[in-house]
Amino acid sequence: MSKGKDARPATLREVAEAVGCSVATVSRVLAGDRPVGPDLARRVQQAARELGYLPNQVARALRSRSTATVGLVLPQITNPFFPSLMREVEHALHEQGRALLLADSADNPELEAERVELLIARQVDGLIVAPVDQERSMATLAKAASRVPVVLLDRSVDEVQADAVTVDNAAGVRLLLEHLKALGHSRFWFLGAAGDASAAVERRAAFQDWAVRHAAFWRVELGDFSVEFGQHAAGRAVTAPAAHRPDALVCANDLIAAGALQRLRELGVSVPGELAVTGFDDIDLASLTSPCLTTVRQPNRELAAEAARMLAARIQQREAAARAVRLTPTLVVRGSTVVPAQESKQGSNRL
Repeated sequence: MSKGKDARPATLREVAEAVGCSVATVSRVLAGDRPVGPDLARRVQQAARELGYLPNQVARALRSRSTATVGLVLPQITNPFFPSLMREVEHALHEQGRALLLADSADNPELEAERVELLIARQVDGLIVAPVDQERSMATLAKAASRVPVVLLDRSVDEVQADAVTVDNAAGVRLLLEHLKALGHSRFWFLGAAGDASAAVERRAAFQDWAVRHAAFWRVELGDFSVEFGQHAAGRAVTAPAAHRPDALVCANDLIAAGALQRLRELGVSVPGELAVTGFDDIDLASLTSPCLTTVRQPNRELAAEAARMLAARIQQREAAARAVRLTPTLVVRGSTVVPAQESKQGSNRL
């Protein structure tokens, strides 16, 4: 199908003939201004690449008032969960014929505001944002949503009139706690992140709500979503007075849990024999720790696909009512809560 290195660029009509659809359909796919089926979008984009079709991006932007680009603002690119989510967002936008511009806010609301302004200045068609903080991100996102379509991803800000797609954090925490309870655990430390990011708040609140009703003893330790905090908090847990010592550490993300496992191994604490450990997110690291980590898996592909659909709809209908979607996470049982024989049995029946 290739026209060769020195051949003239293909025309829209030639791409349409190769795919077997109309010129108008090819134009819509490559412009990204109207959603089409993912299979058709893939075939059009593949034919355009193989035939060497080169759109005039400047002319297209002037004609359609669209740059076919979307800004993605993430709070902490060093957290492995977010690069994984970014990859899925890029794939979902590519299916729509849109390109991605990435910005890292480094968990800083002021930097987040700067990044949002920079992306809007680059005339992106819309923004997908995982907010730093429910309170301190509010003004930035409200202003942005009045200027361009905005979708909130993974984290929400209640007072901002923007579409949002998140995971049901409370349901995920309950899955972990019910799993631990079924194994006989009743004394829990929750290792979470301080601050007002919605994911941190929801996971912390869900733990406290459940623990008040079901735990023999519970305690909350707050720091940040980091390996270092997990190391520090796990050390405090095993050296606490006997009356305050847990039999399970419920960690608000997998990085905290990985740090906890590392410190427990250094201290000679048997996991899960003496102390069970759970995480949240199911990043790649969760299956590489020793022992492997029981955690909650976020549906990253579905989160990204829904965010891309919401943004496409918002670009088409700016005045439609804002929507909020919550997706259901799943429990993944591994060796940090059960011995290998139990792990094999429970892993075959993931919730």
